[in-house]
Amino acid sequence: KDKMYGSTKQGIAPFYSDKYQKKTIQAGELLYPAHLKAHLQDLLEWKNLILQKVYGAKGYTMEELIAWLETYAAQVQPYVADTGRWLRQAQAAGKSILFEGQLGALRDLDYGIYPYTTSSNTIAAYAPIGAGLPTAKIDQVVGVVKAYSSCVGEGPFTCEWFGADADKLREAGAEYGAKTGRPRRVGPIDLVATRYGVEVQGATNIALTKLDVLSSMKEIPVITGYKLDGVEVPRFDTLSDLDRVEPVVTMLPGWNQDISGCQSWEELPKEAKAYVEFLEKELGHEIQFVSTGAEREKFVLKGEWL
Repeated sequence: KDKMYGSTKQGIAPFYSDKYQKKTIQAGELLYPAHLKAHLQDLLEWKNLILQKVYGAKGYTMEELIAWLETYAAQVQPYVADTGRWLRQAQAAGKSILFEGQLGALRDLDYGIYPYTTSSNTIAAYAPIGAGLPTAKIDQVVGVVKAYSSCVGEGPFTCEWFGADADKLREAGAEYGAKTGRPRRVGPIDLVATRYGVEVQGATNIALTKLDVLSSMKEIPVITGYKLDGVEVPRFDTLSDLDRVEPVVTMLPGWNQDISGCQSWEELPKEAKAYVEFLEKELGHEIQFVSTGAEREKFVLKGEWL
C-alpha cells in the first residue's frame, strides 16, 4: 500500500511507506529498549511469515528475541555512540578527518556493476554521509589501485585468468578470503575499469599497491582496452555487455628481482619504474605512492604525497 516510485540508475524502483519498509534494526535502538521492543514486535510477524511460508522453517517468539537481546545485544550496547555528533565536534575543532572505504567503485550500488554490488554506496563522495558527517567537504581522495586485479564474488571480470597463471598470481599475492579462505579471482590490471574507478572516485592521489607481487614475472600483461564483436569499446560502461567483451592486452617487460628492499623510487629496477609510468600514462593521473611489500614500511614515494 502507499506505493511510490523513484528513479535510479537501474530504472524505476518501488518504495513502500508502510511499517514494513524498515526491515532491520539499528545499533542506536539498543539505547532505547522500549522503542526497540515495539519495533521488533512489528517485524516479528512479517519475518515469521517469510520463514514459515517461504522457507518452511520455524518461526520465533518475542520471548526468544528478548532473550537474544539480553545475551548478545547487551554486550554491544556500551560501545554504541552518536558518531555524527562526535565527528561534528572534531570538525568544529578544525581537526583532520580520514574516511576509509572498504570496497571498490565497481561494487557501488549506483556506479558499480549492478546487480553484482553491495547494498550501499562505496565511492568517496558518500563517505561523509555514511559516516554521519554529511557536512564534510572532501579535500583529498586517495585512490588505492592494486598492481594487478582481484575480485570476490560473481559478475563480469574481463581480465580474469585461469589455470596455472592464476594459481601462481593468487599464491604470490595471498589472494584468499581473510575469514573464509576462499580463493579470489585474479588477473592482470584492467586499466579500462581502473580509469573508470579513478574518475568516479574523484581521486586526487593514487597509491599503487602490491607491485612486489609481479616481481617474478618475465612479462607483465596489462589490459589497455576492450573489444566487442571485433569493435573497440570506447569507454567503460557498467550496463554494457561486460560479460562478452574481450580484453586488449599490452605486454610489458618484467624486472624479475625482489623489490621489497627498495627504499626510494630511484632504487626500483628500470622495468618496474617503466611499468608504473605506463600505468600513469594510461590513467592520465600521476601515481604518488608505490608499495613494495606487505609491511607498513615497505613503500616508496614517487611524487608529492598528500
